[in-house]
Amino acid sequence: MTCPSADGQIPESAAAPHTEAVFTEKGRDLSERGHQAGRGPAVEQGEALANTLKPRHLSMIALGGVIGAGLLVASSTAILAAGPAVILAYALAGVVVVLVMRMLGEMASISPETGSFSAYATRFIGPWAGLSIGWLYWWFWVVVVGIEATAAAVIISGWLPEIPQWIPALVITLVFLIANLISVKSFGEFEFWFASIKIVSIIIFIIVGALLIAHIIPNNTATFGNLSPADGGFAPFGVAGVLAALLPVIFSMFGAEVATIAAGESEQPAQAVRKAVNSVVWRILLFYIGSILVVLIVLPWDQITAGVSPFVTMLNAAGIGWAALAMDIIVLSALLSTLNASLYTASRMAFSLSRRGEAPKAFRKVSKRGTPYVAILASAVVGLLSVVLNYTTPEYVFSFLVNSTGAVAIFVWIVIAVSQLRSRRILAEDAIAAGKDPNEKTKGAIRMWGFPWLTWVVIVALSALLIYMFFAGETRLIEVTTSFIIAGISIVAGVYVQRKQKRERAAAASASGSAPDSESTLTPSSK
Repeated sequence: MTCPSADGQIPESAAAPHTEAVFTEKGRDLSERGHQAGRGPAVEQGEALANTLKPRHLSMIALGGVIGAGLLVASSTAILAAGPAVILAYALAGVVVVLVMRMLGEMASISPETGSFSAYATRFIGPWAGLSIGWLYWWFWVVVVGIEATAAAVIISGWLPEIPQWIPALVITLVFLIANLISVKSFGEFEFWFASIKIVSIIIFIIVGALLIAHIIPNNTATFGNLSPADGGFAPFGVAGVLAALLPVIFSMFGAEVATIAAGESEQPAQAVRKAVNSVVWRILLFYIGSILVVLIVLPWDQITAGVSPFVTMLNAAGIGWAALAMDIIVLSALLSTLNASLYTASRMAFSLSRRGEAPKAFRKVSKRGTPYVAILASAVVGLLSVVLNYTTPEYVFSFLVNSTGAVAIFVWIVIAVSQLRSRRILAEDAIAAGKDPNEKTKGAIRMWGFPWLTWVVIVALSALLIYMFFAGETRLIEVTTSFIIAGISIVAGVYVQRKQKRERAAAASASGSAPDSESTLTPSSK
């Protein structure tokens, strides 16, 4: 799931033995699932989500979550930046995504949460971190609603030029707003079929490419020599080219974590998380590395055109005249899938923030069908506002909105890594304080490989990528600077809210004559 940047680049077994929540204090379960199960503080009537997503929904959300316009179209930009060596950029980005998902999976398999990494940041870093990254993530996805609606409207207007673009953009957004309001199951059904279209399409592309490579379909371009042409070789632009390609590739893979958010509303959340995390390796290998490798063998890299899907170019080489129309339909499906998932993800993050007292209380209101309708409506309104701004001030306000999301993916992944780095120690300390086995909570859970060294490698690599963005051209500089401004605002807000909550608890404790808690109920152990 990806969104374009301002320069046109189009910024994923057995269940654990138990799913007892880890967010506890003084014997109270403070997790969202604890709220719903009645183990924690009392929850007002009408604040419980419906756990009605089926395993097939979660499977397709996980599989389709990494396939978007970033792969289908913007991969041309990455290929032209690095030549055949772009495969290294996809491999490096794939390794990062696999490791990040492994870290997230470790925490989510212990306690599946609708708020996912935001809830874990609150627990293992501090409320300020959970609030700031949660709101930053919400901001990213509501802006994506506007971007995807606009991009989908452009395709539809190409078929129906007499209709103004704003009409299909509005209609599309309203359709998915209604779908998300009806039930989480309706969201899951839409995502199931959209993901099916994307997956089948990629598999067809790979099969056609294999037939071209074997020359079963006659052609004059397919050869393994395309991976290392005489003019320039495997890496015509050297390491700089691979780094330039790495940024759009990284951003195209953002969205794999949505499956762990949706798992919180599934019938078997721990099992769903495990399946999503364990499948991410072959998803990256097949859908990204496999499909791009086929394209690079079939076509000389310098025959690819920026902004034109390399898959269309490949199908044209196979003599398929309707390739452009087919790709328009597939890309439209990908855009609609992302818009649908954007509304879902933004609303669930807002709901989770509200449940933790970090967003307006109204956002936790849930309909009789178990959907957080206020959070959905609020997210859709902001998304529609970004659509309006795209038509009224595309070069100013809307450009700022798009740029402000440019580095969010890296921010989110760094927070996931830092949370996981701190989680094991904090869980062990809490268990020891309660007189329990320090490994009790993590028995049977997914485990991060090479801990803590690989976690540190990911943190350093992502931090280096952020620094690189400052030197990767004017567009990237604007993106990372704007993203840091928005992130700074959210962090300041998070610190303010954390201190305000601490003062309120102290005042309440003083009034009741009891000792105030030193930290938030979801703050990491201070030991």
